[in-house]
Amino acid sequence: MQATDIYGWLMAGSAGGECDQFDAHVVASILALSLVQARERSVPLAQLTGLGGRDMVELVGRTLPGAKERFERLAEMPAPEMDATEAALRDLLRRGNCSDDATWGQLLAALIARRAMEPNHLWQDLGLRHRRELSWLLERHFEPLARRNSADMKWKKFFFRLICRDEGYSICTTPVCDECDDFDQCFGEEDGESLLARIAAGKAA
Repeated sequence: MQATDIYGWLMAGSAGGECDQFDAHVVASILALSLVQARERSVPLAQLTGLGGRDMVELVGRTLPGAKERFERLAEMPAPEMDATEAALRDLLRRGNCSDDATWGQLLAALIARRAMEPNHLWQDLGLRHRRELSWLLERHFEPLARRNSADMKWKKFFFRLICRDEGYSICTTPVCDECDDFDQCFGEEDGESLLARIAAGKAA
C-alpha cells in the first residue's frame, strides 16, 4: 500500500474515536508516513514513532478505533531507546501540554519528539500538509508552549533553543536574532512538499 492509501484506510477507521477529525488526521498522517518509512528502512515501527506496542494500541484505539485490530499484533513491540535530546524534547512537550487527558498528551508528546529527530521540517516529518497544520496542533494541545514562540521561529529551532536554555547553555552566540547571519535558518520559510505527497509521486521521502 502507498502512504496515501494507508492514510485513507486509517482515516476510515476514525469513526467512533475519542477525538475530532483534525486530531485523527494528525495521528493518521504520522502513522502513514512512519509505516512507509519503517518498511523502507526495515526497522520496527517503534523506531519511527517513539511508541512501544501497548502505547501504539492505546493511541490507535483512542483516535482510529476501526484500525485498532490491525495494530494489536504489535502489542508486545518494545519501546525504542531515546537519546538525551529526544528525552528532553519529550519532557518539554509534556510540561507544555494543556490537554485534559494526560495520557493523550503523553502519547502525542512522544510522537512529536521522535519525529523531530528526522531531518526535514517538523511538519513534513509528521506527515502534515503544511506548516500551519503543525501550528494548529501545537496551539491546540501545547498552547502554553506554543504561545512562547511569539516571533514565529521555526518549530524545531524553537524547541531546541528552549531545551538548551533549560540545560543552562546557549546554541548560538548572537544576543539579538535580527543581527545574526543565520537568521533565515531560524526564521525563514518552512515551505516544501508534503512527504506523503512526495511518496505518492514516487519520490524518496
